[in-house]
Amino acid sequence: MDKKKVLIITQEMQPYTVLSEIAEIANKLPQYIQEKGMEIRVLMPRYGTINERRHRLHEVVRLSGMNIIVDEDDFPLIIKVASLPGARLQVYFLDNDDFFKRKSVFEDDKGKPFDDNAERMIFFCKGVIETVKKFGWPPNIIHCHGWLTSLIPLYLKTTYANEPLFQQSKVVYSAYEQSMGGAFNEDFVAKASINNMAASDLASFITGAEGNKVSLHEGAIKAADAIIRGSENLGANIQAALEGIDKPVLDFQKEGFLPAYLEFYHSLLEQEVAE
Repeated sequence: MDKKKVLIITQEMQPYTVLSEIAEIANKLPQYIQEKGMEIRVLMPRYGTINERRHRLHEVVRLSGMNIIVDEDDFPLIIKVASLPGARLQVYFLDNDDFFKRKSVFEDDKGKPFDDNAERMIFFCKGVIETVKKFGWPPNIIHCHGWLTSLIPLYLKTTYANEPLFQQSKVVYSAYEQSMGGAFNEDFVAKASINNMAASDLASFITGAEGNKVSLHEGAIKAADAIIRGSENLGANIQAALEGIDKPVLDFQKEGFLPAYLEFYHSLLEQEVAE
């Protein structure tokens, strides 16, 4: 029997980048589900804060060399890889000097979000999908962690809807307390509309009485196949988006999240067989 394939996409992961609870979950989850017989791939950004020598990152030449278009500009995508300490698991890092070379992650030294965080997110989300295509590796489960991954569920349901590699994929989105959408401006829709997507495809990411606020979690929740409450406390807008949706939702797990996540995966895979 073929092993089920799980793709973990995360904005942070111990020991490479630790900003929130996401880092610990993204570290423990792939190790646990691999031990339970699943095949795992992990992708995250290669921030400038990551010490390549200490963590023994090296470039994967066969995967590098693609260009990712963001807002009509081309940006080279470099793929690096490292072995997760203490585990038989490789982590793939998406790198680009324009977006990830700086020595801080999402904010400058005064705590102000970077002006190009939207472009960085678009580059990462599109780059992840193109990298998995280059793997030639069809995931059964795609699990996205953090706001930086929030466009992936939408892109898979629109631009990449006919891509054979993802036809059997169930997309899980973990919603966390942390988000950067409030710092995005009105150009977000135009920039995020990759490959001639219609602006209406991104309507679920825009909220507010005047339709001028970006809510990344809400858009991802609408596009994903299943949702996990990754944080104990979620904002009112996220809570409202989760109420009444007709898709599987796993509540926040204060303890024992690993078995709960595995069981949630299995329930989605059983649903896939039923379909």
